[in-house]
Amino acid sequence: MGIEVDGVTKTYGAVRALVNVSVTFPTAQVSMVLGPNGSGKSTLLAIVGTLATPTVGRVRHHDLGKDRGEVRAALGWLGHESLCYGDLTGRENIVFAARLHGGGRPLVDRVVARFGLAPFADRPFATYSRGQRQRIALARALVHEPRLLLLDEPTTGLDAAGTALLVDVVAEERARGVTIVVVTHDAAFAAIGDRAVTLERGRLVEDVSRETSGPR
Repeated sequence: MGIEVDGVTKTYGAVRALVNVSVTFPTAQVSMVLGPNGSGKSTLLAIVGTLATPTVGRVRHHDLGKDRGEVRAALGWLGHESLCYGDLTGRENIVFAARLHGGGRPLVDRVVARFGLAPFADRPFATYSRGQRQRIALARALVHEPRLLLLDEPTTGLDAAGTALLVDVVAEERARGVTIVVVTHDAAFAAIGDRAVTLERGRLVEDVSRETSGPR
């Protein structure tokens, strides 16, 4: 059934980041969240991911669990920050994430191969380029095979090959039945979505399903 956002308003003092937003993010679909800077996109993503709490309204995580711990166990998250430790290698950062979710070496080896990380996985994370950091962060988000994947500007720092790999990965996760919500300003990447949700000044202004067979 996916994720149901029902009448959500989020305020920070006098600032209303979201205003009465109701939207559903279906299972096994890629939902793109679009809009100008300051429109509330990242706030909506954080609320869906239980990293922020609505001031008014509620979010129902159908099929993921009833409490925050269960939802977070099923969540793969990529935000503006990598959440990786600079003095650890890329591989060690992924191992750490896998262990938090009870996973072991096979899962780590799988994402290292999937994201083409072997040439630099054993160097300290602090030495990486922006694109290499983004690949490690993506692998870290997916190492435990999440059922809900939230991506905030995932193409940032990626070259053409990295973006093409990301498109393939999103397609594979969609086929696996994952609920995928993506915040992006990248028009070309946004075009792979099944639907587009547009925010302006914290309000939902458009929710459009697209004729698509999924990411290609």
